[in-house]
Amino acid sequence: MRIAQITYSTRPRGGVVHTLALSEALARRGHDVTVWTLGRGGDGAFFRPVDPAVRVRVVPFEARDDESVGERIERSIRVMARSLRDAGTAGIVHAQDCISANAVVAAGGACVRTVHHLDEFTTPRLVECHDLAVTAPVARLCVSRAVAQEVADGYGVVPTVIPNGVDAARFAAAASPAGAAARAAWRLRLGPYVLALGGIEPRKGSIDLLEAFAVLRAERPDLALVIGGGETLFDYRDYRARFETRARELGVEPVVLGTLADDDVPPLVAAASALAMVSTKEGFGLAAMEGLAAGVPVVARDLPVTREVFGGCVRYGRDVPGIVEAVRAALGGGARVGSGDGAEAGRALALAHSWDTAAAAHERFYRHVLREGGDGGAAVPLTDPHAARAG
Repeated sequence: MRIAQITYSTRPRGGVVHTLALSEALARRGHDVTVWTLGRGGDGAFFRPVDPAVRVRVVPFEARDDESVGERIERSIRVMARSLRDAGTAGIVHAQDCISANAVVAAGGACVRTVHHLDEFTTPRLVECHDLAVTAPVARLCVSRAVAQEVADGYGVVPTVIPNGVDAARFAAAASPAGAAARAAWRLRLGPYVLALGGIEPRKGSIDLLEAFAVLRAERPDLALVIGGGETLFDYRDYRARFETRARELGVEPVVLGTLADDDVPPLVAAASALAMVSTKEGFGLAAMEGLAAGVPVVARDLPVTREVFGGCVRYGRDVPGIVEAVRAALGGGARVGSGDGAEAGRALALAHSWDTAAAAHERFYRHVLREGGDGGAAVPLTDPHAARAG
């Protein structure tokens, strides 16, 4: 099968990680896979090496300081659409985000779309782009039932659910004796720390985590708050300024690592005292699943999607006091590397989400789409119940 996967960036975000891992797993199954992406700011390759069995097409996208976020998104759609139109992609075209789906439509093509989560825009044009990216594709996927239900409630179409895979073995290895030196290097640099991945932005609940950490820091002065990652298309400077102001008021100095080298992430996760994923919206929660694979206690925002995906393998907090209690419990007696049933249950959950299983389910979905011309606004029945479950 000829498959084009379309993503908006070369840099490490959940949807981009999903695109690459899925593409590689599909190539292992013998499919002809090409990944298309925008090369923002002069990027000529993805944030990590890609299996040579997958072709990569990076579309140049120059940086401009004189445009708004909306203008940048519009230009992203135009640039990608022009390249797709010129190349004449055929077979399955799978858009992994709003920009990609709009670009395929603008190029006159038909696509499958994975809706990782629904965003909230305020400008009419961006709302239109967001809605078109859900309604215009011929078929839709989600990585959790909770998000699929949001799509069904908001748009009257029912996506098929195929959960994310997780590179669990990579994070388990970072927690093994073989990874001891890399873990020790992070602990020497940072001391004991609570880790959050994804940067400082509203959807990640960064200020709530900061407020909770300030309470915990009063009890554990040796503890650091470490924030990794954060590459984004959007402009969160105002939110980050509020975060920094509040940090000064609270007397907290978070360690903000920014974008990380791919090989640094597993030991950083494995060395953490706890991993906090307190996002107000998530499609699946890949970072939390990676934490479980490494045997690290995880705290998640209490949302339908996190309850669905993680069940009893993480601690939950609905608000700042709840996050405080959940992190305190994790630090006081949460599952640690090799420390009993809690850690083992988390590892087992992470290992149950394989990219090869996800690729097999996508293959069945694609064949249905090719045969039927789309999903008809209804979930596609997948014959393998394990592949169709979400968490």
